[in-house]
Amino acid sequence: MPPMHLHALLFDLDDTLIPDESASEAAFLAACAPVADRCDLDPAAVARSAGASARQLWRASDHIAYCQSIGISSWEGLWAEFTGDAPDLQRLHAWAPGYRRKAWSLALAQHGVDDPAYAEQLANRFRRERRQRNAMFPDAAELLPEFARRLPLALVTNGAPDLQHFKIDASGVRPYFQSIVVSGEVGIGKPHPAPMQRALQQLGCDPGNAAMVGDNPTSDIAGALNTGVHAIWLNRAGSPLTGSIHPDQTIASLHELTDLRP
Repeated sequence: MPPMHLHALLFDLDDTLIPDESASEAAFLAACAPVADRCDLDPAAVARSAGASARQLWRASDHIAYCQSIGISSWEGLWAEFTGDAPDLQRLHAWAPGYRRKAWSLALAQHGVDDPAYAEQLANRFRRERRQRNAMFPDAAELLPEFARRLPLALVTNGAPDLQHFKIDASGVRPYFQSIVVSGEVGIGKPHPAPMQRALQQLGCDPGNAAMVGDNPTSDIAGALNTGVHAIWLNRAGSPLTGSIHPDQTIASLHELTDLRP
């Protein structure tokens, strides 16, 4: 059960309030749709190749340690601008255009197509398609207004500042939160306690009187436990819990939070 005196509720963003991985998969497929006519290729196969090429380049880059510490995925790197004053963000901003071109060039090459200009078109098409997919999950759209009436809310999300703020605005979640903390603005991401500590400080709430809702055990749940916050695992898919991280509470839908009271 959550704390007896719940004074604040913290939420993750990606795959908690809005789809991220599935939205990216849909954007890959939409971006690759033209290859059927132009190159006589299977769009789904090219989409899989693009994702795999991006992961390979991402993991081999000099930026991987920073990206892992902040919590930026390879598919996010395909559409983020990486704007900001932090030196690591500036280096990513300079590197990302080449990364995008190479990822899509490698994907086409795996299917026998050598066309850098077309790879650039697909890279830009993916960015447009992904930016159009930032709607809230239905339960989040329904319940966030109610949660915001009951308790102060904080949004604590890993990722690049420009990307996360775009998602926050495009999805419409911003008005419900009194505190918004993005790991790229803190310098370290969940499960480090610093992002949640900043949110709690902004809300004026002690960790023992707060609960965190998130879908990712290794970042959201571990981060909550590291901060002394009640950890609520939102397990929409009914996935088995593996490893040594154990949430205080598990739910399958935000509807299971409707009995929370301050």
